[in-house]
Amino acid sequence: CLWVVASVALALFIMLCFGMAKSLYTIPLKIFIGTFNSSLDLDLTPMKRIQASGLSLASDPAGIVNFLDMVTNLQGDSGRGYYMEMTLGTPGQKLNILVDTGSSNFAVAAAAHPFITHFFNTVLSSTYQSTGRGVAVKYTQGNWEGELGTDHVRIPSIPGTPTINIATILSSNGFFLPGVNWQGILGLAYPLLAQPDSSVEPFFNSVVRQTGIPDVFSLQMCGAGLSDSTTADPAGGSLVMGGVEPTLYSGSMWYTPIKEEWYYQVEVLKLEVGDQNLNLDCKEYNQDKAIVDSGTTLLRLPVNVFNAVVEAISRTSLIQDFTSGFWGGTKLACWLKGETPWRFFPKLSIYLRATNNSQSFKISILPQLYIQPITDVDGRLDCFRFGISSSANGLVIGATVMEGFYVVFDRAEKRVGFAVSRCAVNGGLAVSEILGPFSSADVASDCAAGGLLKEPLLWVISYALMAVCAVVLLILLLLLSCRHRDRSGEITDESSLVRHRIK
Repeated sequence: CLWVVASVALALFIMLCFGMAKSLYTIPLKIFIGTFNSSLDLDLTPMKRIQASGLSLASDPAGIVNFLDMVTNLQGDSGRGYYMEMTLGTPGQKLNILVDTGSSNFAVAAAAHPFITHFFNTVLSSTYQSTGRGVAVKYTQGNWEGELGTDHVRIPSIPGTPTINIATILSSNGFFLPGVNWQGILGLAYPLLAQPDSSVEPFFNSVVRQTGIPDVFSLQMCGAGLSDSTTADPAGGSLVMGGVEPTLYSGSMWYTPIKEEWYYQVEVLKLEVGDQNLNLDCKEYNQDKAIVDSGTTLLRLPVNVFNAVVEAISRTSLIQDFTSGFWGGTKLACWLKGETPWRFFPKLSIYLRATNNSQSFKISILPQLYIQPITDVDGRLDCFRFGISSSANGLVIGATVMEGFYVVFDRAEKRVGFAVSRCAVNGGLAVSEILGPFSSADVASDCAAGGLLKEPLLWVISYALMAVCAVVLLILLLLLSCRHRDRSGEITDESSLVRHRIK
């Protein structure tokens, strides 16, 4: 009997220990291209250039930067990401760098890859210095490996040439994608996410420290309601470093507190489809975390929330027989050209905690943002994808939502601001709105409580549990060896098999 109990206990501890040992430090899904059931040749329509009009001169209070110079400094679209041109090294080498608020490494291609046109050649830069440290980052889809170094980086409209930590990508899998026009990624989140550890100062931290600009940046992404394009990348938005450019938004700016400084984690209080509240516990929306991430294409929702949203949209829309493949992101929905489907779908609203803890505000997107045009087929059909997906690692406010708003990452005041973007227009109509304030008395005082632990802390706990497992396993092995030796003192075949399984 003791042998049976000990064997079961041993198996359970092996499962626990090796399960924890396989925990991965992950960053949410990046540039999702989907796999659609279509045998048609997709002729992608070029995007139209959208710019804010009537721009006025503006600059940060210290007079260091001119925000007007940063307007329309981004190219790209939500399907392949928004990027800006930067110059690295001495003499300068120009690369397009993806803007990503969901990671913290500044990483650039440093070796040839079939999906990119050029890369940063460190040998040609007299100011590049390798630190000799390896670095690897794994995303939900894709990963890369390389080494850390430093070099001068010239940023349009930012004075001087700050020295930046650069991860040079030497090998990758599923990171660079066909049709993209960028060769690196600009992680704008906090040091806690930096790899291999938080001692690697992120790009924006270095810029603020070395140039003296305010610890604020803001982002406008202008692909709202436009088809993806593989043939051209017109100006797609603005990244304003050092403050806020008032001509890029209309109406009031609403702020929500940053709950934790790793990702830009915020607190979602509730969701509405049309005017229908999903009536879920607010902790469901924040399970694991809720973040604002420009490097994620879609609006990603925890599984329970996603299912509730799909059910509500199906019930509210005028279309009742949609295939599950459309909601799951594996099939396109097509209409005759000119028969736009947006009138069939409701708007979607996300309520965020206001800086006044007893209040909230809601950001709303029309279906023009989440029923996304992909292509026209033979000039006869317009095809669309669902811009919302399920997520196993938290709620992610990605490009699907961000394209409707001018988003301010006010790190100095620990808050994220939202205002209606002036370029969030489709067919002459605004496709986003903000309303508030609303009372938050009907929700918990802390909707983020009770979620899953953050990855860095989970690693610490994992190692602690592994140590406990090791001690218990040792005790069990000693017990088994004492109880199951034969007369010659050798370990029996059965216990040897247990020992080899551990190996």
